[in-house]
Amino acid sequence: MRLIPAIDLKEGRCVRLLRGDFDAETRYDSSPFDLASVYRALGADWLHVVDLDGARDGVLGNRDTIEQLARDGALKLQVGGGLRSAAAVERMLECGAARVVLGSAAVADPDTVLEWLRRFGPERITLAFDVRLDERGTPRVATHGWRRQSELSLWDALQRFDSAGLKHVLCTDVARDGALSGPNLELYGAARERHPHIEWQASGGIRDAADLRALGALGLSAAISGKALLEHRIAREELQPFLPNA
Repeated sequence: MRLIPAIDLKEGRCVRLLRGDFDAETRYDSSPFDLASVYRALGADWLHVVDLDGARDGVLGNRDTIEQLARDGALKLQVGGGLRSAAAVERMLECGAARVVLGSAAVADPDTVLEWLRRFGPERITLAFDVRLDERGTPRVATHGWRRQSELSLWDALQRFDSAGLKHVLCTDVARDGALSGPNLELYGAARERHPHIEWQASGGIRDAADLRALGALGLSAAISGKALLEHRIAREELQPFLPNA
């Protein structure tokens, strides 16, 4: 399993939100470019970048920063937030992103996203489903920067893309994101069991190397970590098994 460091951008600065709440923000002094260099030195080969302004407003708010990160070429970028049109997806790929992340669009307009999967190819698109568990434990999809909660289950959302050769899916348990409370292993285990052909990426709650090992044991493709890395909660030597260039 690969560890992919995450950088969340808001107004050009690196931040983390607690459980997706824009009013519960922690700002970090390091620039996104310094962090990218640090993660490359650790041995990472990918960087997950979220444009929080874009996720909230539907318009790319940190494009210049993302383009510069892509031009630097230190890491392959997986970029999401506000990519809700074919033109926006195409621009992001043209500016150097190796893969784009589509979230709200996959729920609001799945037919269009199916077209994009065929047009740009499943290797260049990750579908992101941010979920909250209902009282029965069913993961229900949230959209628009986690501000809107739908009744659509994760499993029904994925069904729509069964015929499109979907390869990459990122799933975030919103209740655990930024909380350092441990990943939802039951959720990811069910995801792998139901859709073993998908290369799953887990996000939300990672706090230590034991969490990474547990996710790896489930057979996930990647784990996304932001806060635990930003706050140096995992020793370098414990990270190395999950970083391809360590």
